[in-house]
Amino acid sequence: MLSQRQGIVVWLHSLKQAKLLRRYGNVIYISKKLKYVLFYCNSEDTEVLVEKLNRQSYVKKVEVSHKPSIKTHYENSRPDKAKEYDYKMGL
Repeated sequence: MLSQRQGIVVWLHSLKQAKLLRRYGNVIYISKKLKYVLFYCNSEDTEVLVEKLNRQSYVKKVEVSHKPSIKTHYENSRPDKAKEYDYKMGL
């Protein structure tokens, strides 16, 4: 069974400590230019991890992704008949 995942963005002062974030979750992306690390962790552990990360000296700021709370089911998801016809013209 899959567990719910939560994305966390950690802004760093220096990228030397980016490898240390592997112990907290799965590192997905490291931005060398903007100095941030994106990683995923279990959603149950998110609050505890944010507190731990904020206490670290090499962390500038921690942001939690809002994607799990955003509604992705749209009510009117059927395209118009006119647009559907236009899309088929290109084939």
